[in-house]
Amino acid sequence: MPGDAVVFKGFKSFVMRGDVVTVAVGLIIALAFSTLIKAFTDSVISPIIASMQGGRALGLGWQLGHKGNKATYLDLGAFISAVIYFLIFMAVVYFFIVVPYKHVQARRGITVFGDPQPLKVCPACLSDDLPAAAVTCRHCASEQPPAAGTRTP
Repeated sequence: MPGDAVVFKGFKSFVMRGDVVTVAVGLIIALAFSTLIKAFTDSVISPIIASMQGGRALGLGWQLGHKGNKATYLDLGAFISAVIYFLIFMAVVYFFIVVPYKHVQARRGITVFGDPQPLKVCPACLSDDLPAAAVTCRHCASEQPPAAGTRTP
């Protein structure tokens, strides 16, 4: 059907855009790092913490009640382990993905993950998301005075 060809062509152009492919590759790399760091947390960090406890459980949690043969337990130790995992994962993503990406893009003359640029307010429509260097408003097309009412988000 002719309509189907248009839909598939649109989908193909959407998927093959550079930023979508970049995000997909970044997600795959992040998932691979996630698996690696989860194994590191479970196999290295948790045993070290367990050995520092001297063979006895630290008891970072409370038993909330029983339901049948199962006890309901609020396990703060598992939550603390998840927080440690998250912090290690975010550090790995930042230092092994974000920093090199910023460096490569800077060599290409592109600023990514930089400080936000100052913004100004349009006096005609009161939109507050205009770049300070804008000469016309993107919302109402009115001419803008130079750098009046700038703010940093």
